[in-house]
Amino acid sequence: MGMRTRAIYGCAGTALGDDERAFFRDAKPWGFIVFGRNVADPDQLRALVGELRATVGDDSAPVLIDQEGGRVARLKPPHWRARPAAARFGALHDASAEAGREAVYLNARLIAHDLCELGINVDCLPVLDVPVDGADTVIGDRAFARDPSTIIDLGRAAIEGLIEGGVLPVMKHIPGHGRATADSHLALPRVATGAEELSATDFVTFRSLNHCPMAMTAHVIYEALDPQRPATTSPKVIRDVIRGEIGFDGLLMSDDVSMNALSGPISVRAKAALFAGCDVVLHCNGKMEEMREVAEEAKPLEGVSLKRAQAALAHLVRPSGFDPEAAQARLAELLGDA
Repeated sequence: MGMRTRAIYGCAGTALGDDERAFFRDAKPWGFIVFGRNVADPDQLRALVGELRATVGDDSAPVLIDQEGGRVARLKPPHWRARPAAARFGALHDASAEAGREAVYLNARLIAHDLCELGINVDCLPVLDVPVDGADTVIGDRAFARDPSTIIDLGRAAIEGLIEGGVLPVMKHIPGHGRATADSHLALPRVATGAEELSATDFVTFRSLNHCPMAMTAHVIYEALDPQRPATTSPKVIRDVIRGEIGFDGLLMSDDVSMNALSGPISVRAKAALFAGCDVVLHCNGKMEEMREVAEEAKPLEGVSLKRAQAALAHLVRPSGFDPEAAQARLAELLGDA
């Protein structure tokens, strides 16, 4: 199988082209990510997932997806059930914490069931960001609530549901995207909030759930910590906050390095994220020339990053004793949809 490299790539369409197949074989990424553009139906997607893994000769290679529910869902009706946005569970939790927790657990378990049937083994969930008034709507209802303790309670249930369903969770966007006044897909957000306030609100959700096996960075500048660089490319934020104060020692991946929040050539962005302390760099858009640039910088996955990757994958279990029909009926009842 040989040494894999510190990258996760997307692909262009619903099946691999010869150039992609050859590139992935040579580049040997740690993992892959699929998007709506890669999805036609369950059989096609299952085949694509198998094709991706075959290029690196590893049938348990990580294949990621953003299947949150609400606005962010790559798997959609008619082939897959629409899932509620996170905020819906926060509202339920306000009425009954117990009902909220159970609903989030069942929902995550059901998402994991859908993903397992396709061979997808990583979901970029839960969103642990804490939104505030006046922030950009990019997070909005993707967050469970505005109250960190509710987010922690429901985030924990989502992590458990995914893991018990055979899928690895990725908490995002560490150390917190909730205050960002711009959408980092389009521009680089700056947050001027002081370090103590960030610590008490934005960072606390991640600190409380720092056992999550994987996390994704925020392309956000925290002026109080590093006025020059967003978290993704800031050695100071990763060392002092993510690894230090938050105490996260799992696998840290960058958010997508092709997003407009970052500037400069793709190779420079990738190099900066890895130098700052990301274990792997994520590149999503499937553009071959950009992926080649990332591959120039994505050195072999070894040392502490390899250990973190292995520790994350060790959380993968074969799910058992789950009845999806009963779980769906109970979830509908909890949400008042029955």
